[in-house]
Amino acid sequence: MPYDSSLDERLFSKSWDNGETKISVSVYSYNKGQKKLQISRETMGAEGDWRFGKLGRLTQEECSAVLPLIQEALPHL
Repeated sequence: MPYDSSLDERLFSKSWDNGETKISVSVYSYNKGQKKLQISRETMGAEGDWRFGKLGRLTQEECSAVLPLIQEALPHL
């Protein structure tokens, strides 16, 4: 069964932004299934638009900013 975006329900979402990078912490439930945490990164492109990128490794600043967002998302799981 292919992915159907209409079945994906976002239950929580908050982002941290430092001007060049945006990291989002979200909770999703697909087709009323198990709730799952998603962490994603976007970077500012040369044209000023946000582009998705690999989350990969986090700096200390990013970790410090994202941890409270994860704590806030936990009750939604």
